[in-house]
Amino acid sequence: MTLDQLIIQVPYLEIVAKTEREIAALVSDSRQAGPASLYVAVQGTLADGHDYIDAAADKGAEVIVCEKLPGEINADVTYILVQDSARALGKLAANFYGNPSEKLSLIGITGTNGKTSVTTMLFDIFKNLGFKSALISTVEYRIADKILPSTHTTPDVITLNKLLSQAVDAGCEYAFMEVSSHGIHQRRTEGLNFKVAGFTNISHDHLDYHHTFSEYLKTKKQFFDNLSPDAVAITNLDDKNGSVMLQNTKAKKKSYALKTMADYHGKVIEADFNGMLMNFQGREFCTTFSGKFNAYNLLLAYAVAVECGFDTEDVLKAISTLSRVKGRFETLKSDGGIFFVIDYAHTPDALDNILESINEIRTKNERLITVFGCGGDRDHEKRPEMGKIATRKSTLAIITSDNPRTEKPEDIIKEIEAGVEPQNYSKYTSIPDRRDAIKMAIKFAEPKDIILVAGKGHENYQEINGERVHFDDKETVLELARMMSK
Repeated sequence: MTLDQLIIQVPYLEIVAKTEREIAALVSDSRQAGPASLYVAVQGTLADGHDYIDAAADKGAEVIVCEKLPGEINADVTYILVQDSARALGKLAANFYGNPSEKLSLIGITGTNGKTSVTTMLFDIFKNLGFKSALISTVEYRIADKILPSTHTTPDVITLNKLLSQAVDAGCEYAFMEVSSHGIHQRRTEGLNFKVAGFTNISHDHLDYHHTFSEYLKTKKQFFDNLSPDAVAITNLDDKNGSVMLQNTKAKKKSYALKTMADYHGKVIEADFNGMLMNFQGREFCTTFSGKFNAYNLLLAYAVAVECGFDTEDVLKAISTLSRVKGRFETLKSDGGIFFVIDYAHTPDALDNILESINEIRTKNERLITVFGCGGDRDHEKRPEMGKIATRKSTLAIITSDNPRTEKPEDIIKEIEAGVEPQNYSKYTSIPDRRDAIKMAIKFAEPKDIILVAGKGHENYQEINGERVHFDDKETVLELARMMSK
């Protein structure tokens, strides 16, 4: 691709040197620069790409896009001065890969909880409707039937356009992606054309990054503020900040809710651990999903599919055949009659929702044992809140490790314990080793009791002192339950 083709609709202030160049690669990491590459210097959270302009040129980059020119100009390099490198990178990436988000229907889902569930549900719904799609989620990336490992909830904008381009080449007509607050703030979705955007909910999370809830809220809202008038924005009216998301959007506004009147209204009629009987817009159907939070996820997925032009009956039929999302309210039963729930809940709101859902379903003759922890090097404020919720809504809470990273597990546990209310001191214990904590839960449980193992869900590793070691909650539960039932 020529440089002239690449910079179409890229707002620039100045070009230093010639533009008659062929570009073979687009990079924002100087280490990936090579002959005939274009390097974009972006100000990151940990490093400033402008500090690596010379390194990129030394590796063969022939074009540098930057917000400030280096002190010494390299005569062999073309410099393009822009006001906002991150914004320029988005359009450059789209141009480099042939603007793939304009060649398929791109649906973005954002919110604190539910993003993975909703995007995965949508991928499976559209597959059931007979359409090839792409999925970009925390768990995995999919292009039709091809599965790729996931690196980030929302990949960088170059990787995103590459994935979407591959999806177009594979004949996909739709793409469903999680849009994280980090991705929005770091402009990873810049230059993408979204057809539909959905909001799940917002609660306490990522304050280690955004610092205040207000900033976190503004970041999520920014996704909707940037939608085009041709897009559709769908929000959860039952969330107290749901209407805030659509205040300044230019997109067509739609809503969904279980408790209040909305464009898409749903109701849970019956629920147990095997699934739910639901009513959407006056039509009843059954699903294998459990929990009120999943009722919201299904309702948003339904609204997205209908807004994409599909018949309501066809969508409900497709929904009724869905299987549960890996690591999201995933259930299994041991030979000894103990019921297990594996879930990714790692925020106060998510933990509260899943405990509430289990308590609504259980008959109260069974005890509810919760094994959970909080990740290290992350938001400290949510730790005591999760301690309070777990001990308040469980028969017994076992506080343990959940990716302690560079922190001492004992220090994290102390911060969680600080939120336990005095009347619940007898309802918890702490065991730093996660395997030992699960083992203790099984040892304590009796037939028909319920054990919730929360926090890691689909993850198959523990991150301890900067090293990832294999650890899978479901695998561990099955192994220990089998071993202890002998």
